[in-house]
Amino acid sequence: MNNVLKISNLNKVYYTKLGCVEALNNVNLDVLENEIIGIIGNSGCGKSTLLSILAKLDKETNGKIKSNKKDYVVGYMLQNDALFPWLNILDNATLGLKIKGIKTKENIEYTKKLLEAYGLKDFMYKYPSNLSGGMKQRVV
Repeated sequence: MNNVLKISNLNKVYYTKLGCVEALNNVNLDVLENEIIGIIGNSGCGKSTLLSILAKLDKETNGKIKSNKKDYVVGYMLQNDALFPWLNILDNATLGLKIKGIKTKENIEYTKKLLEAYGLKDFMYKYPSNLSGGMKQRVV
């Protein structure tokens, strides 16, 4: 099988007023094509930091991340829903498209189909306060 993602010697250090905190230290991982992996560990061990770096929401301090796919996608569910309460569900779901400047009619229709597939069709124009916790996680 092909290596889709290779992480080598990945480190992440956060600098604070109290000093530096090493969130990741020498992480190495190979992910094969069509492989599903789980990342488990104690609270505060760096799981979310690793996923944030892989999803390109944060930057590593040093190390290498290589992929044989030009634009690999890493998706993960946040611990908290992170929905904006003043935006309806469809607007929350398409916010990333808007930020990237690719909120096209086609992408909006695709998002609507995804919301329907996740059982949220009747809630697209409602606000997060109208949804259960599980429904909010499906939006994210």
